[in-house]
Amino acid sequence: MNMNALENESRLLLEVPLKPVQGTRFQPTGFPDLGAATYTLADGTEMLLVESTQSMANRLEEVCWDRAKNDLVDALRGLPYVLVRDDDGNFITNSILESHRINSPYILESGDKTFFNILKTELGAMEKGAVDLRKLADTLLKYDVNSLLHGVFLAKKDLAGGRLRLPRSLSAFIEAKKVMVAPSGGVKIDHVDPKGDTSKGFGHVPFHRDEYSGEITAYFNLDLSQIRGYGLGKDVEDLLILLAFYKIRKFLRDGLRLRTACDLEMEDDIRVTRPGSFSLPELDEIEGALREKISSVEDRFAEPRITEVIYKKA
Repeated sequence: MNMNALENESRLLLEVPLKPVQGTRFQPTGFPDLGAATYTLADGTEMLLVESTQSMANRLEEVCWDRAKNDLVDALRGLPYVLVRDDDGNFITNSILESHRINSPYILESGDKTFFNILKTELGAMEKGAVDLRKLADTLLKYDVNSLLHGVFLAKKDLAGGRLRLPRSLSAFIEAKKVMVAPSGGVKIDHVDPKGDTSKGFGHVPFHRDEYSGEITAYFNLDLSQIRGYGLGKDVEDLLILLAFYKIRKFLRDGLRLRTACDLEMEDDIRVTRPGSFSLPELDEIEGALREKISSVEDRFAEPRITEVIYKKA
């Protein structure tokens, strides 16, 4: 795999045209007290946010986890992460599935302070003075590689005063342009008591809903400068770039059923808008390269690779 075209680039930017798997309508993400996020460009083009950056970050993590096996997908086996169990050894969650990564309350707010104290020991030198982001990156590489792409904010005063944070190096969003509302609705039917108390779930309940039509595009932004700035060496940089490639390709293949009424697929090939000389490798090629790269840097990971935390209410 030739990644020379990325060596002097600060960003890798991708655009992917999408369309509904069936029909022409789709349901965007909704926000409390706002609903669908619509906006208008200066030229009058009607726009719509289909999937937010924060939601896409979680979806790009989701494709790394095999829920049937309750383990990392085969191509990523060997990467370190933090696993949370209960007192009986039952799975609760992990740092890949948690929205706040290793800052999850199930990890850092547990009565089991083993991992918290490990972090405090390894990052304790930053209690005063400037935060050493390279040291933070090296620690995250050791315990939770995905955090270096997803971003992290260790908002605990006992960890460098809550100043340990890294922005996302891989970000994404989906938006649509030239959108129009496709209004519809329905009725929740009560065959037994149509005039029942609707506040308790009885009776007929009519409702409305707004879906949309328009031109949908997914956008991906990989911050190559940030990855190099971690100072972790060429092999780790290549690992993170390959991991980002994997997430993008796997999401576009398997993760585009965003909601019941928002089931999408690629309408055209991935467009690399920066640098124009680069072409994103296919998924099988990425998987093969990832396995080799994981093996080449495994001495940088924690042993055992999976750090276990027993969740106890503090």
